[in-house]
Amino acid sequence: MRALRFGSATALLAPLLLAACGGGDESMPAPAPAPTTPTPSSAQPPAPPGANFDVLPCLSQTAVPGRTVADLVVPDSILVDFNQPAGFPNGRRLEDPVIDVTLAALFLDLRREPVTRFFSLPLNPPANDRPFRTAFPYLAAPQGSPPIGPVATGGFNFRSDPPSAYVRVDRTGMPAVATALISGTMKTRFNDADPRDDSNLSFLADITYTLKGLTDALSDDLTAGGFQMCATRKTG
Repeated sequence: MRALRFGSATALLAPLLLAACGGGDESMPAPAPAPTTPTPSSAQPPAPPGANFDVLPCLSQTAVPGRTVADLVVPDSILVDFNQPAGFPNGRRLEDPVIDVTLAALFLDLRREPVTRFFSLPLNPPANDRPFRTAFPYLAAPQGSPPIGPVATGGFNFRSDPPSAYVRVDRTGMPAVATALISGTMKTRFNDADPRDDSNLSFLADITYTLKGLTDALSDDLTAGGFQMCATRKTG
């Protein structure tokens, strides 16, 4: 199996490695209605000659029992089912390979490829270089002995709801969605949208458009790497 040409692939996938950012818990002004078509300024990345793929099979394939990939990226929320094993996309643990799993669900045929396919490639370190803390704020300790200020570990007003109350995490639940599948001019509207916009599939066209551009651009690398793509080549 030939290896992926990671130089070009990494450049195209760099936005996927960044965590999506949203606002705090303060109230937000009502967002403007989100358009349902991609904006003309959403330039597609360069693709190899003849690359023209249909990505709807990727969005409609089953990701977890009872849910398609589209169900996961629209509305970019994580639903927690306490009757199922913990781990992304059923919640998120600190060590979960969220980006790798998301990429596999977006680009690979999950009938023939495991959702851990990218995570299993020997490209990343096997674990965080320093262990995560087991208590808030969970961040790993720094390397060496850098000068650091005092760390506040008290005075926080934590909610005391039972675990069953936390069943939905909106936006940034799947970091690759806001950073890579939403075009640049739509990101603010996407992050400020409410569940009604998601129910109306206001961003599905933009997600489909952007995913097609990435799929076309990466198709030769994925094929050369021996990966089974979920997208199908258009003819005619």
